[in-house]
Amino acid sequence: MLLALLAFSPFFPSTSNAQERRPQYKPYIDLRPMHFGILVGFNMQDIEFQNVGPQLIKTEDGTEYGETVLCDQDNWNPGFSVGVLADVRLGKHFSARLSPAMHFGAKHLTFLNLTRRNEDNQPLLQTQDLKNTYISFPLGLKFSAERFNNHRPYLIAGLNPMINLSGKAQDNIQLKRYDTMIEVGLGCDFYLPFFKLIPELKFSYSLIDAIDYDHAEELTDINKRVYSHSVTPGRSKMITLTFYFE
Repeated sequence: MLLALLAFSPFFPSTSNAQERRPQYKPYIDLRPMHFGILVGFNMQDIEFQNVGPQLIKTEDGTEYGETVLCDQDNWNPGFSVGVLADVRLGKHFSARLSPAMHFGAKHLTFLNLTRRNEDNQPLLQTQDLKNTYISFPLGLKFSAERFNNHRPYLIAGLNPMINLSGKAQDNIQLKRYDTMIEVGLGCDFYLPFFKLIPELKFSYSLIDAIDYDHAEELTDINKRVYSHSVTPGRSKMITLTFYFE
């Protein structure tokens, strides 16, 4: 929350200017029953999961042995978002918003095999860029404060069904084709002479286990399966900074 306040603090007036009235741009735009726009933004994708711990591996000749693999997302990779917007007025302070978008991004995963060793007698390390391209259909309820001069802050919350367009690959971990996220965010409408600019910071969290467990059986290299089975469950997360133009 502190990050959100710092991100939007330059857009809010100081106390000394709070009572100063100024000419309003586009004074009747919020009275329209419906309006449309476009969006561009940046996203940071993450995934939250638990490590399984020791696994019992069975070879083709029936021999069994144990392996322990730890997995972690060790950094955030910035991504890009683009889409369109439809906003329906429900009342003085409420509106419903549908903003289909495409999100391009990736999650960087690190696998540490505590059982196998490299030439330096250190645990075997592997990495994976889990690339994801999502089509999302977020439907949110927007609550806006009173407009003052040419800005109007708001809060928004809703659900976001998503389709993962990333193709099947021989990576250690893959995510399911479909996901659903719950979202909360805050932003501010800025009324400019020819259009309305809306910066928004939004947090998304998956409601389902997003890991595709069937993917392990599709791997041609059976040695990778211990990495595929190393985590459960997995829930995607995303932080999005979006700029809407209406």
